[in-house]
Order: sequence, then structure tokens, then C-alpha cells
Amino acid sequence: MSEPPNVMDVPIRDESIRLGQFLKLANLVESGAEAKPVIQDGAVQVNGEVETRRGRQLVVGDVVTLGGQSARVSDEDAGDDLPW
Repeated sequence: MSEPPNVMDVPIRDESIRLGQFLKLANLVESGAEAKPVIQDGAVQVNGEVETRRGRQLVVGDVVTLGGQSARVSDEDAGDDLPW
């Protein structure tokens, strides 16, 4: 599996985070309400595979892709390099 180009690191406070929450944290969606339909429609990939479960637990190192933008779950100590 090759990593998409321009992956942004997004730090989380805990050891894991749910997919719907991460999409909002990474600014890949505007709100949790927007996360649900894009996940159910199969528009979100986790580590290169389509994921349709909003409650999927993500851990450090997981890469989430939506609409050509990718964000990697990172440790809070890493800081973020989001351009937005």
C-alpha cells in the first residue's frame, strides 16, 4: 500500500479516535452531521480501503482519505502541520 501524497499529520489526545470525529478534527468535513453520509456513501478510505463504519476506531499511523485530501492520525506530541 502506497501512502497518498501530501498527507497531513493530525494529532489526537487519546490512544484512538472514532472515524467520524477524526474527519471533523482534520477539517475534512464541516460537522459530524456531514461525516455520516460521506462515510455511508463509501467516500472515505482508511489505509487505502473504503470504510463505511463511522465508529471505526483509528489509531496513530492510520491514514484517512476523503476527496483527494489525506490526514494521518498522529501522537499529540507531534504537533500538526495542517495547512488549513
